[in-house]
Amino acid sequence: MSLNNIQLPPIVLQELFKNALIDLKTEEKQVQKSSSNGFATLGNNRRRILIMVKSEDTLYLLDEQLNFLMGILAACNLTMDDVAILNIKKNKSVTYKTVANELKSEKVFLFGVAPDEIELPIDFPNYQIQQYNNQVYLTAPTLSQFQDNNVEKKKLWNCLKQIFSI
Repeated sequence: MSLNNIQLPPIVLQELFKNALIDLKTEEKQVQKSSSNGFATLGNNRRRILIMVKSEDTLYLLDEQLNFLMGILAACNLTMDDVAILNIKKNKSVTYKTVANELKSEKVFLFGVAPDEIELPIDFPNYQIQQYNNQVYLTAPTLSQFQDNNVEKKKLWNCLKQIFSI
């Protein structure tokens, strides 16, 4: 008997090939709508981390901005499952109170969003970690400004290291 002519019983074949190379079970859509205010977010918000952006052009982010953000998340040992992305231009009545009540965020990152745009009663500069209302806030420039700017990337990374104890 050669190796080319081995016949395996069906039970062995079933055990060998019980997992397919392609997973036909797709996860739930990552776009969620909250019931009362109807905030459309991207991500599952499992670790209560909110990323607020402001984009007129897209529902959430352009592809290159999303890819950059995914790299940041990976460096912090996070995934889209852990965060929620909220575009304040595509959602009505976004304030820090409504977002806190609706999404229960513990950490809020404002990319290109000024604190007064969400009616936050305090003002603070970019890259200053600010605690308010039992939440941690961080403001930074828009994600598009990070593209080829290593100085800005380093400032953001230093803040993220403090926030996530990396």
